[in-house]
Amino acid sequence: MIIRQRANWLRMLFIWEGSVLKKITVQLSIIAVFSLVILYFDGIIYYHKVHLNPTIFTLIGLALAIFMGFCNTASYDRYWEGRKLWGTLLIECRSLTRQASTLVNAPDESKIAFTKMLAAFCWSLNYQLRNKSGAEHLSRLLSAEQVNYLKDKKHPPVIILDFIGQWISEQNKQKHIDTIMLAAMDNHLSQLSQVIGGCERISNTPLPFAYSVLLHRTVYFYCFWLPFGLVDSLGWMMPVIVLLISYTFIALDAIIYEIGEPFGEEENDLPLNTICRNIEYSIFEQAQIPQELQESKPASAYVID
Repeated sequence: MIIRQRANWLRMLFIWEGSVLKKITVQLSIIAVFSLVILYFDGIIYYHKVHLNPTIFTLIGLALAIFMGFCNTASYDRYWEGRKLWGTLLIECRSLTRQASTLVNAPDESKIAFTKMLAAFCWSLNYQLRNKSGAEHLSRLLSAEQVNYLKDKKHPPVIILDFIGQWISEQNKQKHIDTIMLAAMDNHLSQLSQVIGGCERISNTPLPFAYSVLLHRTVYFYCFWLPFGLVDSLGWMMPVIVLLISYTFIALDAIIYEIGEPFGEEENDLPLNTICRNIEYSIFEQAQIPQELQESKPASAYVID
């Protein structure tokens, strides 16, 4: 994802990074050429004038805009729910780190190992949602025994959550925490488990395919028939207006598809790598872990993640 400060109105007209324009350039070029051909032949195909009343396109465009609004709302709801889940992950990791650092009477090395497991959990969830291994982060944050145990597991975040639960249980057995604190920390683990389930729900349940197909087909049929309806009333300006209308509809169709899968690696998906770095930096700072052991500093204002 690209994170940047909003530019002034003039620069916004020419910004390329983060725009879906580069994804739809071919489609827009084809529509522009098609419109020029229709203009050149004055809407005549095989000696027959194709006359379409512009009012038809007004009615279809209104219905299409309403349907696109529905699909856009559904996609953005998935995007925003994913962001809220990762915000909950940040809060729960900070709370667990605070409790381990201030309320658990355990050796510093044990607390550091606990904090690293929390960071490993975040990275593991990130890479599971993106169908990657993330082995470089797990080997950096977990013990060799834990990494080896995770090799053949299909749900590493769940197993790492078990590691964290075992650590908390061990502290209770060694009388480093009482049963009240045990229950409090276990409640935070339950919240982390809900985060996993929520992310998997979004990742494994895309928008219904029928919606996507219907929207996609309608947008392109509309854009390719539009030149016939405007050629008589607009004349030589018809290709320009058709291109502008097509850009609006086709770009929105592309955005709906892109943000509907918020855990991907496209420019407008959630910046999971950046969120993981910020969580790691935050909880390591809480636990007073030396900076050289951290993966990196928090992300800057401009990130492609």
